[in-house]
Amino acid sequence: MGIGVLFALAAGLMWGLVFVGPLMLADYPAVMLSFGRYLAFGLIALPLAWLDRVNLRQLSRADWIEAMKLALVGNVVYYLFLSSAIQRAGAPLPTMIIGTLPVVIATCANVRNAARDGHLPWRRLAPSLGLIALGIGLVNQAEWTALRADPDADVGRYALGAVLAVGAVICWTWYPLRNADWLRAHPDRSPRSWATAQGVATLPLAIVGYTLTWVVFGVTDAPWAMPFGPRPEAFVTLMLAIGLLSSWLGTLCWNEASQRLPTNLAGQLIVFETLAALAYAFVLRGHGPTPTTVAGIVLLIAGVAWALRVEPEPVVAEGHTT
Repeated sequence: MGIGVLFALAAGLMWGLVFVGPLMLADYPAVMLSFGRYLAFGLIALPLAWLDRVNLRQLSRADWIEAMKLALVGNVVYYLFLSSAIQRAGAPLPTMIIGTLPVVIATCANVRNAARDGHLPWRRLAPSLGLIALGIGLVNQAEWTALRADPDADVGRYALGAVLAVGAVICWTWYPLRNADWLRAHPDRSPRSWATAQGVATLPLAIVGYTLTWVVFGVTDAPWAMPFGPRPEAFVTLMLAIGLLSSWLGTLCWNEASQRLPTNLAGQLIVFETLAALAYAFVLRGHGPTPTTVAGIVLLIAGVAWALRVEPEPVVAEGHTT
């Protein structure tokens, strides 16, 4: 379990980087950020796939279809929603909405996967979920206070960003549950190979999406310099960095964690992504968090620490006696 938690922490640190990309490339449309990131991820995965070709040959047609579904929902659509949300509402608000994932995933997994992973008693799980939810609420309160104090704030734009962030939550509630299903059903398979397979499956989706974006920009005479926008060096460099660190290495670390931890516990550890994203966002802002934000972060950490003390109880099938 300790190794699984460390892998989840590493995944959170890598995934937190995706929240700063839309801020550093604020003049780029979200479709380019999403398809650009996963085009880079797919290209990075190709040489890795060649090195891992022996394991990848063991994947069946059904496995590749599953990898493509995960790539579409958990990668392309998720980041399209997230980058759009960040560009409209800034980083903290979408980050904290995404921060509800530990609560959402843990709750869904505790209902959905109890027979496989064991059941975390609600009375023992409730304190950790409550601490996480309270921490998220405090950080959100601080951000909304700052928003109301800004006379130039566009509330409608922020509201749309919040809605798009909720769409990202839906995508990434589905992804880890479905991904864990495959990993737990194939304990003999390499998490590294499965991460690479998802990268390979993402490549054709990204190529089609990027090409269609290029065509649409051309047909509509959009004032946009294709194929890499007005700052090609910054765009290509950042997409490659996020593609390698967040998409491939982050997925690899998460797969390692998912094979070692119950899904309902692993879901709560996504809080590491929230903490990393907040840290990166405040570094870009050039100032530290408010005391209210710090209190929220402390509660998030306390909720995770509490969750680690809760052990799942096996579910006895109805009619079974011992």
